[in-house]
Amino acid sequence: MRTYRELFRTPEFTPFFAAASVQTAAQTATGLALGTLVYARTGSPLLSALAMFGPSLAQVAGALTLLSAADRLPPRAALTALALLSAGAACVQAVPGLPLWAAFAVLLVMGVAASPGGGVRYGLLNEIVPREGFLLGRSVLNMAGGAMQICGFAVGGALVAVFSARGTLLVGAALYAVAAAVTRLGLTARPARATGRPSVRETWRTNASLWSSTPRRYVFLALWVPNGLVVGCESLYVAYAPGHAGLLFAGGALGMLAGDTLVGRFVATRGRARLGAPLRLLLAAPYLLFALGPGLPLALAVVVVASVGFAASLLLQERLLALTPQELSGQALGLSSSGMLAMQGVGAAVAGGIAQLTSPATGMAAVGGLSVAVTLALAPGLRTPAEADGGRLLGGDGSPRASRTPRTAHPAPEETT
Repeated sequence: MRTYRELFRTPEFTPFFAAASVQTAAQTATGLALGTLVYARTGSPLLSALAMFGPSLAQVAGALTLLSAADRLPPRAALTALALLSAGAACVQAVPGLPLWAAFAVLLVMGVAASPGGGVRYGLLNEIVPREGFLLGRSVLNMAGGAMQICGFAVGGALVAVFSARGTLLVGAALYAVAAAVTRLGLTARPARATGRPSVRETWRTNASLWSSTPRRYVFLALWVPNGLVVGCESLYVAYAPGHAGLLFAGGALGMLAGDTLVGRFVATRGRARLGAPLRLLLAAPYLLFALGPGLPLALAVVVVASVGFAASLLLQERLLALTPQELSGQALGLSSSGMLAMQGVGAAVAGGIAQLTSPATGMAAVGGLSVAVTLALAPGLRTPAEADGGRLLGGDGSPRASRTPRTAHPAPEETT
């Protein structure tokens, strides 16, 4: 599957795509509104960064307790329920006079509850499209996410300015409700991918199995840490340019859209293998220029260029699927998603803490430098494609070559390679 026409002719992809896009718009608008609301109340770069990205920290708790639900719940019902829960949380955040501690408590609960969502969603994508079409489908979702973020930050910024942050939260709640309706009415009811009930024990058991493979560990770490630190840079946009944060966020979304379009549609498999390392470096290196305190035009250009590097995540997710049994794909993608979101929360906390002691520009440059250092440290483990334990081999270009043995629903823990 190499064309968008083939992708959108796939049954159910269109409603799946629409629901994911609307939900991204809702997340964008509510995140910007809440960050603006907290910064206006406190004047704290750290608290505003945590308001926008702090819920990601709660993904750690969810990944350790609820992640087995990603493969053990019917996907349509799970995604519908999560969208409705997000709508309710946005309405609560819009209540006038809501104490700050209560606002952060709601964010914490939502972060934990939403932790299986990425695994459910992208595991379902892996069922809707053929396996060889996953990267194209994932890139289209990223592209739509980028477009929705551009619109969401631009429109959200206008709504905050014209109405209020609380009014924008209510608009986000309505969008979440639309996403729930599209999911419920547009997708087919499917059974869970794996048998058994979700449990903390099963979550730990499968996470241990996924983590036991050295090739997968490198992929997980490369997905989590550099990306999370760069999002820490993004969390300081409000503090760096209070009146133009929406423009910087939109520029980042534009860069991400360009990178995903290039990698997902126009780069052949062998070219993807060569692009991986440069894209991972591109993601963070431009942020070093923030040490110079650039004006808005240069800052915007830096953000756009750096955000092209987010396309590296597509290549890493493709590698992860090649190294993972099909029946555990949801939890693997969920662990990837939860880890990325958790590290985004860590990145926001680190960047916000540095900015609190120094300045937003220094915080962005420092965290960008940390991301570059981690990327370079992980490079040796990602350079040579490795054999997946008990499954496919990766060819010289990093793509799956063959399947060796059938897989059971509950594989034994794998030996470290």
